[in-house]
Amino acid sequence: MTPFRPGLAAALVTVLTLTLGGCAMGTTAPASARADAASDAKGSFGLTFDAGPAKDTPRLLDVLKEKRVPAKFFLLGRDHVLKHPETVRRIEDEGHEVANHTWSHEILTDKEPGEIRAELERTQLAIEDVTGKRPRLMRPPQGRTDATVSEVCEELGLSQVLWSATAKDYSTNDSALIRKRILDQAGKDGIILLHDIYEGTVPAVPGIIDTLKERGYTFVTVPQLMAPAEPRPGTVYRP
Repeated sequence: MTPFRPGLAAALVTVLTLTLGGCAMGTTAPASARADAASDAKGSFGLTFDAGPAKDTPRLLDVLKEKRVPAKFFLLGRDHVLKHPETVRRIEDEGHEVANHTWSHEILTDKEPGEIRAELERTQLAIEDVTGKRPRLMRPPQGRTDATVSEVCEELGLSQVLWSATAKDYSTNDSALIRKRILDQAGKDGIILLHDIYEGTVPAVPGIIDTLKERGYTFVTVPQLMAPAEPRPGTVYRP
């Protein structure tokens, strides 16, 4: 990837600590993690896509390559990684980050620890089989997490990444509406959530990228958003 333009200075979100089920679950913001490690924090966006890869993902990768924008893909194991290994390999080869979105999109907070571990570990192994690498980041389905999920993630070396802007693109195929919803929420360092499995999403991406670049923002991967800090396993990153 070529260097990206500096973004606007952005407000930093305060570190939160949530207590669930009697156990502490650490929650922080990527921008705050970055600020803890360096004083030169800049306004950036992490562009993320959930629940793929799917048939439109190659077209999305073409857009990202043309726009010189990195992204993070939180992939589903069953029916996605297994069905589209060539696309998973392309995501990795083109410099995007491959992450874990569970095996079958089950709600992890409804599961026992062993079931949570299986949902994550099976996807870890499937991705490693294709790319040679195990993901270090995951996103719980629907963003639903708790202390038990965090404990299992820590065991597996996975940090949890939530989001600050979502188009709820599962509810509409209107690309203009998807674009508007994201742009209306874009006001600080943050993480954009979209799904490359829905018909209206990929056509909305060029306009989202172009407008945010015009506003002075930089697109980076989530670890770059936190750099030079490193994601901590088990921690929930919530912009």
